[in-house]
Formats: sequence, structure tokens, C-alpha cells
Amino acid sequence: MSSNRRRSGAHDAPSLASLLSEASRRASADLERVLGPEGLPVDQWRVLERLADGRGLTMSALADEVEMKLPSLSKLIDRMVGSALVQRAQDPADQRRVLVYVSDIGLEKHRLLRHRVRRTRHDLETRLGDERGRELRRLLEDFLRHPGA
Repeated sequence: MSSNRRRSGAHDAPSLASLLSEASRRASADLERVLGPEGLPVDQWRVLERLADGRGLTMSALADEVEMKLPSLSKLIDRMVGSALVQRAQDPADQRRVLVYVSDIGLEKHRLLRHRVRRTRHDLETRLGDERGRELRRLLEDFLRHPGA
């Protein structure tokens, strides 16, 4: 039994928060098995996936899209620029703003991995079955739409 699901009593069930955390870790681990051999961390994949349409985003918009804090995203983008996966450019509409774009190398990495990632995600849904997968998706979407106070 994993450490986050240790039970204090014989009949205590794991908390919902613990189950959600463990499920997230497992889903990320599945992605890491696909992305790791290509040297791409999951967070970098999420950025590439979001920028793959070729439209640049401001750092704040990208932070919202990938659900990261701006300081953490800035460091991640610095590493990705260093690896030539993304590039920064001034916004043509507002020279004071900087946009982040996927580079040709980043786009090629995305093309190389997107089918494997899609298959991994499909496998996760298949493990649950169609009906249970739809129900879990509905419950999680409802949960995320109604954040706690």
C-alpha cells in the first residue's frame, strides 16, 4: 500500500484528496514512460501541446493554460529555449509584450510524440471502460468547475 493511503484504522478509507493525488501521479507516470526516452519532461510536453497550433501566447496566458505559477513557468521556458523547443518574440501588436512560440524543433518533437501520448491516454480510458470513463470524466469536470471556498 502506498504511503499516502496508509490507514489509521482498519476501516478508514483513503481520502478523496489522496486518491486524486495518486491518480494524477499514475497518469503522469504513464506519460513519463512515453516522454522520458525522448528526454522530455511532462511539464515541457504540456507546453508543447498547448503551443503546437503555432500561435504564440503571453507568459501569463500560457501559465493559465498549463496551470503553472508564472515563476515556475518562466524557469521552464528558459530551459525549453535553451533546448531550442520554444522561442520568445515580441508581440507585433504590442512591442512591450513577449510571446512564446513553439520552434521547429519543438514542433517536430510534438509530431513525434503526439500519437504515443494519445495512445497512452486512450489506454487509461480503456482500463476504466466507456461507461465508467465517462462517469469519472463527468465527476472530475464537475469537481473542477466548483472549486472550494
